[in-house]
Formats: sequence, C-alpha cells, structure tokens
Amino acid sequence: MISRRILLARAGYALIPTPLVVHAQTPGKVYRLGVFDYGPVSPKHPNAVAYFDELRRRGYAQGQNLVVLRRDAGSQLDRLGEIAREVVSWKPDVITASSSGANLALKAVTTSIPIVMTGVGDPVGVGLVASLARPGGNFTGITAVAGNQFSAKALQLLHEAVPRAKVIGVFINPDNPGNRMLLSPLMAAAQHLSIDLRVFEVRAPQEVQAAIEAALREPCQAVYVPGDPVLNAPALGLGQRATDAALPLMSLLRLQVEAGGLMSYGPNFPDLYRRAAMQTDRLFRGERPAEMPIEQPTRFELVINRKTARTLGLTISQALLLQADEVLH
Repeated sequence: MISRRILLARAGYALIPTPLVVHAQTPGKVYRLGVFDYGPVSPKHPNAVAYFDELRRRGYAQGQNLVVLRRDAGSQLDRLGEIAREVVSWKPDVITASSSGANLALKAVTTSIPIVMTGVGDPVGVGLVASLARPGGNFTGITAVAGNQFSAKALQLLHEAVPRAKVIGVFINPDNPGNRMLLSPLMAAAQHLSIDLRVFEVRAPQEVQAAIEAALREPCQAVYVPGDPVLNAPALGLGQRATDAALPLMSLLRLQVEAGGLMSYGPNFPDLYRRAAMQTDRLFRGERPAEMPIEQPTRFELVINRKTARTLGLTISQALLLQADEVLH
C-alpha cells in the first residue's frame, strides 16, 4: 500500500519537468563497465534495474556503446581477491562494486581504474577513502548509511514496535568490516534503552537457521539485521523465516519487510543506485574520482508490515504508524 506522504511526493514531482540529460559520450566509443558483487545479484534486482535504467537514460545501451562484465565472489570471503584481480585484468573504464569486502579487494589490486562503490556503510572507517568530501585515489560512490548513530535509531524504532522485548538478537557477518563497526553504537543505544543485546555471527546463508535457533534459546524477543550481502540476499527470505520463528525482525532493507519481516529502516536503495549510475556517467566522461565527493543518503524510510504485526500478535502504536513512510497491509 502506498502511503499518503509518498503519493503527495509523487504528485509534487509530477509538476517538476524531468531535467534533460546531456549525452556527452565520445562518438563511436564502446564503454567497458565492470560490475563486482560479494554474492550473486540478479539483473532483475531493484538496485540493478535502477542503476542500468539510469545509464540507459544517459545514453549507454548494452550491445551498442556499453559492454558489461559481471562477476561475484559467490558470498565467499576467500574468493574476493581472485575475482577482484579478474575484473581488473579485463581493463574496464569504470568498475562499480557493492559491499565493503568487494571494494577493499579492488583497492588492493588497482589504484588507477575509477571505482564507484555502493553498499558500503563507512568508507572512511574501513579504509577505502581519506574522507567523504575529498576521497583521493580512484574511489568515489555512495555510502549506504549516514553517521554512526543510524543503527542506534533502528534499534530504538524496533524497541518502540516491540516494547516487551528486553533481549534483542543482532545478526552480523563478522567478515564484513562495516558490520563490526556497528557494534559500539548499538551497545550504547541498548544500554540507554535498558535492552540486552545478543550478537550472532552469520558468515554464510546456510548458517542463518542455526542463528535463528540460537536466538530463540537465549531467549531473544526480536532481531535486528544491519546491511550485509549475505544476510539481505532476497533468496534467503530472512524476513519470513524470522516471522515463522515468532521473531519480529528489523532490517536495513524494505525487501525484507515485503518478504514477511516486521519493519525496516534505511535509505531508498534504488535511488542510491540511480545516483551511482550518475557518477558512473561522470567517470565515463573523464571526471576524476579523487575529486568527486562520496555522496550520502539524504532520507531514511521507515516501513512497517502490519500484516506481519498481526501474525506476531503485536499492536503497533499509532504514534509509530504515523512515523512510517509506508505501512504494508
């Protein structure tokens, strides 16, 4: 169901003419784009669709003036370096890479090919760039979150939705450097809310069920899942699996809410990937990544699945429903 706020926003956008995109490609040039993901990503994933739709809008068409090499590490940490070297050896004009691990692997093997990062929470903290305003080197892109207090806000919203939850599980992939950096602000927020956190490590999709069972034994009354390509893969269906186990789930991604989870708090990821495509276009046209500031999300969306709340026997307060950008029924 589309919320009133979204309808009003779309109505407003309809009154604003879509800016004309100036196509400045070199005549006759075929642009080579490397796409590197930590795990398998379908070309039909909303983020991929948004990215390539924006490139088409800017004049890049696969089979005409754009050639794309897609590679992923199969969600295996020990393959990141191998796949990074393969992508770099292809000599693309630009590489777009998602997740901290994939981007760090590229940083180790090239300092010259322009790279557009996506799906990275804190590129300065993990050592990808010197600063957001002046990244230096060959990296630019979009961060997935803004500031260290983002996860604390998500935990607070989950607490408002499930006030009886005094023990909350956090599923993290310890191989993801960004996940490790979330723990300190999360622990501080939990102490402020008088909540006990239990951290469960999940390095691969096949470990998720064991983490759910461990959370139930604690016993946890809810779970929070920050952004990670292993945990948030659509095929994993973590939102519905948590609900089936009677665990209210807060996720970074609305896809988990659409798939049966309770709620999500995070940026509009398709919009971030559209912006990443705009940066890719600028790099194709010769701009230097060192001089292109890392962009951050400007708006975060709270999505609540009211049907899931009913399934879990939860009554979401009117105050929290009014904060939501969208309520799924």
